Amino acid sequence: MSSIALFNTIFVEENKVREQLAVATEFSVIQDSDIISEVSSKFKVSEDKVARAINGPSSVFNRFTLEREKITAYLKIVIAAHLQKKGIIYSGNIALLVPALVTHVLRVGLFDKKANRVQRAIGEGLTESNATKVIKNHDSSAADWAEHLYKKEITDKALYDIVIPMGENFPDAAVQLILENYNKPAVLEQEISQQAVDDMAVAAKVELALVERGYVLEISGFCGEITLLVNKSVANFPRLANTLTEITESVEGVHSVKVLAGNNYSVSIYRGQEFTLPPKVLLVDDEQEFVQTLSDRLNTRNYGSYPVFNGEQALELLVNELPDVMVLDLKMPGIGGVDVLRKTKAFNPNIEIIILTGHGSEEDKNICMDLGAHAYLHKPVDIAQLTTIIDEAYAKVAALKMVQTYKGVKSSQGSLTN
Repeated sequence: MSSIALFNTIFVEENKVREQLAVATEFSVIQDSDIISEVSSKFKVSEDKVARAINGPSSVFNRFTLEREKITAYLKIVIAAHLQKKGIIYSGNIALLVPALVTHVLRVGLFDKKANRVQRAIGEGLTESNATKVIKNHDSSAADWAEHLYKKEITDKALYDIVIPMGENFPDAAVQLILENYNKPAVLEQEISQQAVDDMAVAAKVELALVERGYVLEISGFCGEITLLVNKSVANFPRLANTLTEITESVEGVHSVKVLAGNNYSVSIYRGQEFTLPPKVLLVDDEQEFVQTLSDRLNTRNYGSYPVFNGEQALELLVNELPDVMVLDLKMPGIGGVDVLRKTKAFNPNIEIIILTGHGSEEDKNICMDLGAHAYLHKPVDIAQLTTIIDEAYAKVAALKMVQTYKGVKSSQGSLTN
């Protein structure tokens, strides 16, 4: 008995298709939420982070932390374990995690024109403007996921065995098409297809081992023979190849390793040393040239910095991002530094804030320190002095994270609107 991977855009009557398909096949259904919960439990990462990895977009700090790549490896490991079982409908974005080589899982895509989907959404009680917005956000999320996994468009037919246009098919007709294709001999479980599941599991573990050391590469494997493609110029390829081979050979199930130069698409090789997460530093200053230069200088020193140019942008970013340290200008148009400091500390007191200003007074300093600022510095500041203070602030954040991890608690958050 085989399985089905059912991907869909939103408002294509996917619920009816899934429910009818489950009844017709007597298969169990696994959805995104199920895998998110399982990954969260197995790897001790919050469900919010796992959901964001699937639904995107990536964190602005992701190129420093590689958090999405690590969680993607977690997801592949969990899905590979489920693929050892039979009679499952994988429904949602997780359906895209099933490799094409796993031929005993029928990969189905349900799509429809935007106008038809808007009308269905209106029929479910949404206004036209809200329906358009929801569809746009969902489509953007799905497109981002396909790009992240395969560097392909979400509608690329290579991602599916069959594509069903739901504007031309009612749910029962779609189910009938799926069953007709599912019963074809090509979908029956074969030895080579089961081997592809085993290969996926080993490759996912290799992917995780490499990401944890700061390497994101193109990985393929067959019967324990792993091939790594390096698609970025490096100063010493043989040395890199030795390092990658050593890491990969430590993974259970790996028998041999090949490291090759490739040119398919750009990947990241973040560090050639033991990988540790850099501090996530949010820079807030209306002097754009200054803050961009500061960000570049911090990035070259292995700090994960990201600049924004006013208080409004900083507060908006905090809705979805959690920097460790904020370097904040005091005098800015619109929402000033003091208000950003106050609102940030009310929202999450664990973010350490360093005031960096060229116009502050002793009174300003006292106000900021009373509100919980970690330090108060005057421009111009020596980069060595600033990084030392960032390190001190991050040490407090890291120590608190360790305590929270040990106790298994989440830090409380308030509201940015207070």
